Amino acid sequence: MASEWSSPLPPTPTSAGLPVDHPQLSSLVLKNPLGLTPAFQVNLNAAAQGSSPLLSPVLSDAGGARIEEDDEMKRKRYPTDKAYFIAKEILATERTYLKDLEVITVWFRSAVIKENAMPEGLMTLLFSNIDPIYEFHRGFLKEIEQRLSLWEGRTNAHVKGDYQRIGDVMLRNMRILKEFTSYLQKHDEVLTELEKATKRLKKLEMVYKEFELQKVCYLPLNTFLLKPIQRLMHYKLILGRLCKHYTAEHRDFADCRNALKEVTEMTSQLQHSLIRLENFQKLIELQHDLIGIDNLTAPGREFIREGCLYKLTKKGLQQRMFFLFSDMLLYTSKGVTGTNQFKIHGHLSLHGMLLIVLDPPVEESENEWAVPHCFTIYSAQKTIVVAASTRLEMGKWMEDLNVAIEMAKKSTEKSEMLLENSVCNRSNRSSDEVSLEQESEDDIHSSRSSLDRQSHHRANTTMHVCWYRNTSVSMTDHSVAVENQLSGYLLRKFKNSNGWQKLWVVFTNFCLFFYKTHQDDYPLASLPLLGYTVSSPVEADGIQKDYVFKLQFKSHVYFFRAESKYTFERWMEVIKRATSSPARSSLLLPKEEKDSHTD
Repeated sequence: MASEWSSPLPPTPTSAGLPVDHPQLSSLVLKNPLGLTPAFQVNLNAAAQGSSPLLSPVLSDAGGARIEEDDEMKRKRYPTDKAYFIAKEILATERTYLKDLEVITVWFRSAVIKENAMPEGLMTLLFSNIDPIYEFHRGFLKEIEQRLSLWEGRTNAHVKGDYQRIGDVMLRNMRILKEFTSYLQKHDEVLTELEKATKRLKKLEMVYKEFELQKVCYLPLNTFLLKPIQRLMHYKLILGRLCKHYTAEHRDFADCRNALKEVTEMTSQLQHSLIRLENFQKLIELQHDLIGIDNLTAPGREFIREGCLYKLTKKGLQQRMFFLFSDMLLYTSKGVTGTNQFKIHGHLSLHGMLLIVLDPPVEESENEWAVPHCFTIYSAQKTIVVAASTRLEMGKWMEDLNVAIEMAKKSTEKSEMLLENSVCNRSNRSSDEVSLEQESEDDIHSSRSSLDRQSHHRANTTMHVCWYRNTSVSMTDHSVAVENQLSGYLLRKFKNSNGWQKLWVVFTNFCLFFYKTHQDDYPLASLPLLGYTVSSPVEADGIQKDYVFKLQFKSHVYFFRAESKYTFERWMEVIKRATSSPARSSLLLPKEEKDSHTD
């Protein structure tokens, strides 16, 4: 009898209602790189529309399979070797990766063909680069599934041989994947051309925006184009763990080491390209979500940090989102248009900028100055006073601002021209900040009411989460998060419930996404983890099970139970790494400050 953790290998996986080995889907690559046959046009609306729950408790406690307890005896029938669980992680994350590729190869293709929205040349460029990679990974996934099935002894095939290893499968496939490097090197061009066409063609822009509102597009669309290069980084990390686990004499060690060598050659070739692409992707994402700036993707501009600070106005401190780039600092208010976008209120050039920390005067009463973590930003255009939510947050902003100001001093005056050209001057006034009087009541009211209008998962973008959780995220944090992605089945329990619910969970972009099974095309719900702490349960929590971790943000508490010590440690590790982001400046803070930074 299978344990609650066993997930029988699926019947033939399906994509949009067709088996993936269906001849029509094969024809995507073999016969027709431009698109699907008419029969394959997916009804996106049926499967993918609707709103997904947002930032607070996810997936109601009702519904979903309940798991009976006392499964410990069943669990013991399965392999317990750490290498087996590492191989299982390869399988779980490969399943998610293939689904991510399908967002482009199946779902987005269907959307653009249905509306005839993409020029033929761009169709060819996009799909001729991603289809062969998708086809390769479909075969690779089947091989991993077969090997795990043999390793677990769940197959009826009475074969002799040693199948409790994964290195040979990895080595063979990493060697084949090397032949796809030229496709991966073109992803830069693909991303650039797609963005250019979206700006130029209104119909494509509309299809793109509408597609991003579909549940199946659970991340900003262009992030899926970066997944193939990022996946190589994951193979490298996971093969490194296998090599570290094995002794040099182990029968699987040599294959794992050679597979690691192959993938390391690929990642070193593509590393520089990935850093540039991740920056470009982030600029495009912000361009779509900010109102009042035209060419955020100007050459040479780098994204550094985004997050929430409070700005001093005539009405007192007002919450604002700030965006720091290598040449400027933007600040915005929230959702004036009702589309969850942020409207730019001001921009400051970094050239000649100066920061001064304000310590609250001791002699004044708390009423007169009750705002800690303040600093003043002096720029050529104007002076603003801002406050951070914690001392740690203030340290992160000040450090990044100071580094960026120093870098701006060394750069040429080109960035001044970029700034003039990119921020829309919508009146005869200088395109400097709207003055305090012009930060109208309307802006503030619409900002507030838009919080009630959150109706789709685009509110899970990092900027929206930073707004709600009163925190910030740097480009470095984004890069760390890319390395710390994980998928797999977990049992989930609410603070006040008794039963455990089995869910397929994907952790990416600082967020947990919940599915009923790994075969589902889109998540049921999501939980952004910025601001959450991850820990082991305490006695008062009353959790009597092994391998349980606890997620908490203020009064929101969730428990998740993993199937093994290795899996439990991996979930704890990736969540901690991706959500804690201690700045270098935190080394300067006293211990109590570090401990209180999530208050």
